[in-house]
Amino acid sequence: MANSEASVGIAVMGASGRMGRMLIETISASDRAHLVAVTERPGHDWVGADLGEALGGAANNVPVVDDPLEAIVKAQAVIDFTSPEATVAHAKLTAQARAVHVIGTTGMSEADIDTLDACARHACIVRAGNMSLGVNLLVRLTQQVAAALDEDFDIEVVEAHHRHKVDAPSGTALMLGEAAAAGRGVALGDVKDSGRDGITGARTRGDIGFSAIRGGDVVGEHDVIFAADGERIVLRHLATDRAIFSRGALKAALWGQGRAPGHYSMMSVLGLA
Repeated sequence: MANSEASVGIAVMGASGRMGRMLIETISASDRAHLVAVTERPGHDWVGADLGEALGGAANNVPVVDDPLEAIVKAQAVIDFTSPEATVAHAKLTAQARAVHVIGTTGMSEADIDTLDACARHACIVRAGNMSLGVNLLVRLTQQVAAALDEDFDIEVVEAHHRHKVDAPSGTALMLGEAAAAGRGVALGDVKDSGRDGITGARTRGDIGFSAIRGGDVVGEHDVIFAADGERIVLRHLATDRAIFSRGALKAALWGQGRAPGHYSMMSVLGLA
């Protein structure tokens, strides 16, 4: 595990989950960052253990704690793929600690976002529904195509994820919907069409539709379909390895070092904003 003087100390919130484990692996392999602490929920078997031993290996002197503050005060950056409630609570602490807060949590409400905006007045927050380079390029392409085409083209965002995902549409699908709406100069909330069931009637011109598929171990698949009479344009991204998300999150944590307080997206991290 890298731990040089110039290495950035990172805390991972929620160590035992899929993303937590992948983040630990990615950070541990980095020569620019090192783990300083990880958290788990109170009562979890890992709490109080050494992380290396909890993962079934040798001790690595990284404690697993159930108090987020205990982890955050040790870190220069916090990476957070937990739940909306937990992430908002963490943001208040990272703002006080002036630590970079990288947020991959999805399912956030407008009230949650408002709280994050307030916290971002004091610290750097990088938040994205998807941390991958490819997806963020897809977001930019979606906005450009939507701007070029009129409402003769219906827009549908179709996403697929593993059976355990608890929110729909996915955070990435909503990013894509927001991009399409921005391209057309409208608010997504005014044109969003999701959860169709039963006799719904004909599609409303200009609406942006969402469809969600859940099953198996699908990491993430997203299509943006622009459909007109006689032709369709399909923009697609397929994720086959969860490491693309952890690599993007680490890139964001490093990018945020020394950055002015603010609520940033991966577009800024990748120089696309």
